[in-house]
Amino acid sequence: MLWIAEKPAMEKLVTRSRLTRSVVDRFVAGYALDDAIDAIVDLNGKKVGGILDLLGEGVSDPEGAAAAADDYLVAIKRIQESGVDTTVSVKLTQLGLAFDKGACIDHLRRLAAEATAAGTTVEIDMEQSDYVSDTLDVYRLLHADHPELRIAMQAYLRRTPIDLEMMAGIKPKVRLVKGAYAEPENVAFRKRAEIDAQFAFLTDWLFRRGTMPAIASHDGELLDHATTTAAQNNVGKDDFEIQMLYGVRSELQESLAAQGYKVRCYVPYGSAWYPYLTRRIAERPANLRFFLRALIRR
Repeated sequence: MLWIAEKPAMEKLVTRSRLTRSVVDRFVAGYALDDAIDAIVDLNGKKVGGILDLLGEGVSDPEGAAAAADDYLVAIKRIQESGVDTTVSVKLTQLGLAFDKGACIDHLRRLAAEATAAGTTVEIDMEQSDYVSDTLDVYRLLHADHPELRIAMQAYLRRTPIDLEMMAGIKPKVRLVKGAYAEPENVAFRKRAEIDAQFAFLTDWLFRRGTMPAIASHDGELLDHATTTAAQNNVGKDDFEIQMLYGVRSELQESLAAQGYKVRCYVPYGSAWYPYLTRRIAERPANLRFFLRALIRR
C-alpha cells in the first residue's frame, strides 16, 4: 500500500472511482473547511478535541506554499470564530520546506503567532526521513518564541531516540506516532514487535523528560502502557493527550474521553486525500479489508 501511494497511475484510478467514496468519507471529513469544522463540533460534543489538518504535502513552488499558508490562516480564523476545541496540524513541505527553508520558517512563524492569538496551537507533522533533520531544525528554531508548538516524532525511525536526546534540554512537546512512510530497513524498523518496543521506550522517555506528551496510537496495549507510565510518573490526565485518527476506533476515543483523559482526533479535509488514505490503509489490516469491501460493493 505504501508503494501504491507513490504511483500516479494508481492515484488516478482510485480517485476517479465512485466506489471509493465510502472509504474516503470514513477517513476524511470532507473537501471543505466547513466539513472539517462540523466534524470537530460533533467530536467536541463527545468530549473529544480536534486536530485540524488540511491535506497536502510536497508543494513545489513559492506560490503553492503561500497559498497553503493562507488556507491555514483562514482555518485558524474560523477556529477562533466558531470556538471549536482543536489544534492545527501542518506539514512543512506544504509551506515550502523542500525548496525554501527560510520561507517555510516565515510561514510557520506567522501561523504559530496567529494560532496563539486565536487561542489554539500548531502541531508539526513529521514526513519522510529525508525531511526529518530540516523539520527538527525548524522546530528548535521556533521553540524559543513558540514553546507551545508540538512536533510529531516517528517511533519506527531508528534515529528517533537520538533526536529526542538532542532536544532533551528544551523538554520538547511531542506527538509520538508509529510512522507511515515507506522507508528502507537501515532507516526504519520493519517488524511490528520492534516498532512497538521502541514506541513504548519513547513513551517512557516523553513522560519523564518531555512536555505535555501526546501518544498517538490505536493500539490498546500501547495505550495501556502510556496510561500506566503516566500514573507512575505522577502525570495527571490533564497533562498528556491521547490522539487518534478520524474514522478509526471512534468508540475507544469516546470511552477514554468519558474516563477523563484528554483525547484529540486528527481530522483531515481537502481534495489531496489519496496519499493520506493509502497510508492509513497500510497501517492497519482492518482498514484494508474495509477498503476492499467498498471496491467490490455494487
